Amino acid sequence: MNLLKSLPVKFTTYRLSAAIVLLVIGLVVTLILSLSQGAVPLSFPEMWQAIARQGDPLKQTIVWDLRLPRIVAALTVGAALGMSGALLQGMLRNSLADPFILGISAGAGLIVILMVVLQVFTGFIPVAAWLGAIVTSTIVIFLGRSPTGIAVERLILAGVAISSLFGSVQSTLLLLAEDGQIQVALNWLIGSLNGRGWRELITTAPYIIAALVAGCLLAKSVNVLALGDDLAVGLGVSLVRSRLLIGAVATLLAAGAVSISGLIGFVGLVVPHGVRLMVGNDHRFVLPLSALAGAWLLVFADLLSRLGAVELPVGSVTALLGSPLFIWLLYRRSSSGIGS
Repeated sequence: MNLLKSLPVKFTTYRLSAAIVLLVIGLVVTLILSLSQGAVPLSFPEMWQAIARQGDPLKQTIVWDLRLPRIVAALTVGAALGMSGALLQGMLRNSLADPFILGISAGAGLIVILMVVLQVFTGFIPVAAWLGAIVTSTIVIFLGRSPTGIAVERLILAGVAISSLFGSVQSTLLLLAEDGQIQVALNWLIGSLNGRGWRELITTAPYIIAALVAGCLLAKSVNVLALGDDLAVGLGVSLVRSRLLIGAVATLLAAGAVSISGLIGFVGLVVPHGVRLMVGNDHRFVLPLSALAGAWLLVFADLLSRLGAVELPVGSVTALLGSPLFIWLLYRRSSSGIGS
């Protein structure tokens, strides 16, 4: 009898270990390929020499000033979007929620387009996008309040309404903009890591790392909220405080990602689904593994974007990868009977 009771625990541990090993191996292999492949392919000996600051100075510049900061940016943005999506899906009990459901994309995109079209403070676009995303999310959370606290349905509807409103303003501004301005704005709206360097990372990465740690510490609260409001209240959990904390951390993660790369979709939507298929619904495991899987997915997407004759925006690649992958995950979940 004791053996039978221990089987589920052993099986969960096995699944968790297998998921971690699989993700770490995939990430390491992808990192090596990302450092060595690109417009100027490097052999593995050349790559290791450049990392060690030895050999051809040009190859050292390619690795340290071009590829390495871009890869670190992909790791940071992917981890932020992956955990942000997992936090919001758990908090809202909605498997279709993603980091931009609170109007993050709408607020950041509107601020960027305004600055590009009006040609004001264009050097501060990353900071402005971050602030715009946070302010818009705050407005959505305020609109999502109800007499008894923050209502999930009101929160989602407020996010959709604000996103639609800001989206229409964005479209109008783009129609009035010049061709060169449209190209700059589209680079942000589609999402790109091209040209991202150490400066952007030094500005934003510390806040993202702090938010990632805070997100992991909120795993217990997300688990309780996922059980339903009535049960959460019965367990003595404050719904308003928990949702505000989780929403604030998720917003900081997504806004920080936006300030580095622009609007990259599907990572926060697809990654938590895949992680839950591997390890179940316990957010003590889902949250950190979503960060790890998001980091791997974005590094992989960025690698693919640089392999062709013409470099693609990484946001386009994540959309091309994410759409069929999301359909496949939905099919897997429905056929295996796994709930959200």
